Amino acid sequence: MMPPPPAPPAPPAPPPLPAPTASAETFVTGNAARAPHPVVAAPYGSRENTERYAGEEIAAIQTVAEAPVSTFSIDVDTGSYANARRFLRDGRMPPQEAVRTEEMINYFRYDYPLPQARTQPFSVTTDVARTPWNPDTRLLRIGLRGYDVTADGRPPANLVFLVDVSGSMGSEDKLPLVKRALSMLADRLGERDRVSIVVYAGAAGIVLEPTNSAAHIRAALECLQAGGSTAGGQGLELAYATARASFIENGINRIFVATDGDFNVGVSSNDAIEQMVERNRESGITLTTLGFGTGNYNEALMERIADIGNGNYAYIDSAMEAQKVLDDQLAATLVTIAGDVKVQVEFNPAQVSEYRLIGYENRLLAEQDFDNDAVDAGEIGAGHQVTALYEIVPAGSRGWLPERRYEANRAAAPHGTGNELGYVKLRYKLPGEEESRLISRPIPARTLATAEAPSGDMAFVSAVAAFGQKLRGDNYLNGFTFPQIEALAGQPSGYWREEFVQLVRLAGSHAPGAVKTENGGGE
Repeated sequence: MMPPPPAPPAPPAPPPLPAPTASAETFVTGNAARAPHPVVAAPYGSRENTERYAGEEIAAIQTVAEAPVSTFSIDVDTGSYANARRFLRDGRMPPQEAVRTEEMINYFRYDYPLPQARTQPFSVTTDVARTPWNPDTRLLRIGLRGYDVTADGRPPANLVFLVDVSGSMGSEDKLPLVKRALSMLADRLGERDRVSIVVYAGAAGIVLEPTNSAAHIRAALECLQAGGSTAGGQGLELAYATARASFIENGINRIFVATDGDFNVGVSSNDAIEQMVERNRESGITLTTLGFGTGNYNEALMERIADIGNGNYAYIDSAMEAQKVLDDQLAATLVTIAGDVKVQVEFNPAQVSEYRLIGYENRLLAEQDFDNDAVDAGEIGAGHQVTALYEIVPAGSRGWLPERRYEANRAAAPHGTGNELGYVKLRYKLPGEEESRLISRPIPARTLATAEAPSGDMAFVSAVAAFGQKLRGDNYLNGFTFPQIEALAGQPSGYWREEFVQLVRLAGSHAPGAVKTENGGGE
């Protein structure tokens, strides 16, 4: 692996807004670009709607006797929740393949403690509660929380905004919203930070050379107009070249891709784009994807390349969401405090007979991948939180799977012995390190016996998990209804949690065969 180039000297104070390069002329005001226009998207699934979602089969139930170990990569993306919200607000249920329950859960913050020292960049919390939708099972929660970083405490940033200005970006929920979102990020720049703007439509060009002037960044963004085809691959190549030219050693080097994901000219195959992102990730340039719009949105690509690019994926459906992602949570978006973070849980068969991991279907790893530092996994940013929920069957309780006919195929009778429910291990790499570090701790067996109905934070995360499963069509909710999900969430305070309750009501009213209730919900 070639080392990154040395950091260049700080550029001089920027002059008045520079003229765009020749290849960018068609992207700015005064040329053949079209003004934004509102577009009402055709329903998902119709011939006129080309939105793309990867979708994953719901994870299977596992027996501890046969598969005692569960391993997965952490996920801090939140795009699935915001995208589902967009569907519900438009009066439609989101497609099941667009729902990733872990991203629903991780959209919210919970009451996890801060780590005690930065030598271990995140805290680890475990707790157990009774499952609201199944009296025979329990919910095991594993929570991580990274340490916080202030604006003054973070490294300098070399950021490249890669903006899709093709014709498909003309509607109000696309390029105009991109401008507002990236303007918010520009307002948070420090004196040592630099931002460049690269655009692409039929071709790619540099609209703004590196600067830390928020005024120049906003002016350049305001000039952009939509028109032309989509040379997304060429734009990505130019963005990486621009990031390399201004690379900051021991700093933040990141590309923000703002697009509806419709790459249709040039390097357009997913494999070629993924290989490009992976190559540049190894040189220290990370990638965050910001999805916009409806009708032709390619979420499958947006989520995938952010994962490969050691960044994160968010869907921006409003100015409020833009503020949440690019203002309130900027440090988490920019500053990676731990990389290749993997979780592995080994269950004690004397205490647990069956289990299922709720969500994380596209983050599952083989057991042997846990100790293999060459296997890529997710990153945690400053202040990030990660939550995973397992639904588990205590030994001796009725599970999901039927009893097997032949004695040799049956697990030995449980004894309920031992002081441990299971054992959780986490591997992670500190920034700049190639060898992973290990955190491990037992999960006390007494938490099964003393488990109570979820309350407070645990009740809310259980409600969000149930909501994601309900939208996704999981088969293990035992008829748990949207009104029951709303009741489980309680009466939370704070904008985002209050909005969640409203979305549950909306989903209830949109569900097939829903009967309206006094509060506007249904089932």
